[in-house]
Amino acid sequence: MGVITSHLGVFGDGLLVSLELSGSTFALAGVLGLLLACCRIGPVIPLRVFGWAYVAALRSVPLLVLLTLFVFGLPELGLVYSLFWTAVTAMSLYWAAFFCEVIRSGVRAVAVGQVEAGRALGLTFGQILRLIVLPQAARSVIQPLASLLIAVTLNSSLAAAVGVTQELTGQTQLLDQQYAQPLVTFGAAALCYVALTLVIGRLAGGLERRLVVLR
Repeated sequence: MGVITSHLGVFGDGLLVSLELSGSTFALAGVLGLLLACCRIGPVIPLRVFGWAYVAALRSVPLLVLLTLFVFGLPELGLVYSLFWTAVTAMSLYWAAFFCEVIRSGVRAVAVGQVEAGRALGLTFGQILRLIVLPQAARSVIQPLASLLIAVTLNSSLAAAVGVTQELTGQTQLLDQQYAQPLVTFGAAALCYVALTLVIGRLAGGLERRLVVLR
């Protein structure tokens, strides 16, 4: 336990970077996923095909493979920027496909009659989506989005495999290489991840109770 107590700052810094990595990924994936969901449920056939193809393709590629392609492939194309944002970009593109499907499931939960009522009032597709469908869909997918955020947070550890050693798993690997105590170091990292998932779950549960849609 001396390794842990003497390196609490290292774990704290790693945890902070993991939170930044996960938060940035989730926010960007949310924007991209929402756009993809609009494409998939929209009336324009080419956009619907694009949305379907994107989701089908990205969900079929392992995240680590995508991270490797971005980290080692982009420099070959002359695109060079920080490892942190390269990882965020790759993970955002990946998780956007899952975010899209979560939003689309929420849209399906909205009664068709409400959409028809919007059309009867003369609202455009964009207005129906923005004023009627998405607000209700967002309330019904709080728990799925929380599960997605947990998945993003846990899988952010894969960034350590492509060189983002500042995050929690990367820092843990460095400590293990120095002290050769994997049970202690990775056990502490596992407890950090457990704490994060419990906090996300509790916050999502409270938010869902406040915004629950009564059927």
